[in-house]
Amino acid sequence: MTLTIEVSGLQVRYGEAVALHDLSVRLPGGRIYGLLGRNGSGKTSLLSTLAGFRKPSAGAVVIDGQPVFENPQITRRVCLIQEGGGVGDDTDTVKDAVQVAQRLRPGWDAQYAATLIDLFELPLRKRIGELSRGQRSAFAATVGLASRAAVSMFDEAHLGMDASTRQAFQDELLRDFIARPRTIIISTHLVEEQSPLFERVLILREGRLLLHEDLDELRAQGVSLTGPAATVDDVVAGLTVLNQQQLGPTKSVMVYGALDDARRAAAEAAGLELGPVAVQDLFIHLTEPTGAAR
Repeated sequence: MTLTIEVSGLQVRYGEAVALHDLSVRLPGGRIYGLLGRNGSGKTSLLSTLAGFRKPSAGAVVIDGQPVFENPQITRRVCLIQEGGGVGDDTDTVKDAVQVAQRLRPGWDAQYAATLIDLFELPLRKRIGELSRGQRSAFAATVGLASRAAVSMFDEAHLGMDASTRQAFQDELLRDFIARPRTIIISTHLVEEQSPLFERVLILREGRLLLHEDLDELRAQGVSLTGPAATVDDVVAGLTVLNQQQLGPTKSVMVYGALDDARRAAAEAAGLELGPVAVQDLFIHLTEPTGAAR
């Protein structure tokens, strides 16, 4: 069973500082969401509130029709894996920490956990405090996946993993999601690397929800054009240029905004090559601080 998350008028304050401002969003279950934003945008505050770790300063967070905060019936079906691991006591061995997780997580799959421990080559007899940063992250990812929580959230859980381990984590997450659909939220700064996992994207800027849409809709907001430099410049004149590169007479330009029919026809008639824009480039453009020059 997948669970739907509903957030209405959410505000999170730390003293006088406001981390989230009047945020409202509905996240239907059974999807993988990418949660993006610059440092300090409110991503961790949002995930902590969704997990019931923090009481909303105002507004409401509801999962499966029930409020989350101080509601064990819901929070036991939610798993948040945060940056740096944070799973198990440093004095526990990996084996002991697995047993603790099994007792706390009603959906725990012991066989799957053992498979992941082998995949990530985690030493069962080592204490958590003795693991490398990458091993701690891999163990936290193991807990997040093997818990098979109806709402599974990963907040920069990949930090410290090398490239091959990150790829193994992403492959496993997608494979297991397809086999057992649930609501998954991934917060990451590795936008381009992890975006293939996302079905929908949420972008926060300065504590506010800037965008919530399908990944394909986000990609459609930009286009790249490649061809003779003068021709490219003519076609993109007046558009917002995100990036440009030139090698000899050939130029490649990424622009924000879909091409209108006239520009697209001109580009095609001139033989320009049209292509998508990287999600990361769109993200950087959309999250420029308020008042920044564009």
